[in-house]
Formats: sequence, C-alpha cells, structure tokens
Amino acid sequence: MDKEAEKRIGRNIRRLRERAGMTQEMLAAKLQVSGCDISRTAIAKIETGQRHLYSDEVKLIKEALKASYDEIYV
Repeated sequence: MDKEAEKRIGRNIRRLRERAGMTQEMLAAKLQVSGCDISRTAIAKIETGQRHLYSDEVKLIKEALKASYDEIYV
C-alpha cells in the first residue's frame, strides 16, 4: 500500500475513533481484549501513516469503532 493511502486510512481511523469518543488508549485496550496485540503507540503510528495496518487489525478496528470498511478505506 502506498504512503498516501496509509495516511488517508490513518486519518479515517482517527476520525472514527474520535466520533466514538475513544482515546487511543481506549481503542488499544478494546483491541487487546479482542485478541489483538497492539499498543497505544501503534495506534498513534497507524493514525499518522507511520505503521502498516494488517488485515486482521482492520477487521477488529472496524468492529471496535462500529464502522464500515468504506468509512476506513475511502
């Protein structure tokens, strides 16, 4: 995936997280409970496009934020 796409997806995740009223720490904790080994720092890097996002993480983030794939990718 190209850098611009990763930055756009990261911005979308941040917007969705804020819409859900969650901090990065809260999202990381929710993902950890779902079995995803991710830290608040990793969430911050994803939101700024500095870290690759894996497909299993996308699925769990989508569920945690009650969002659609379109809201994340578009």
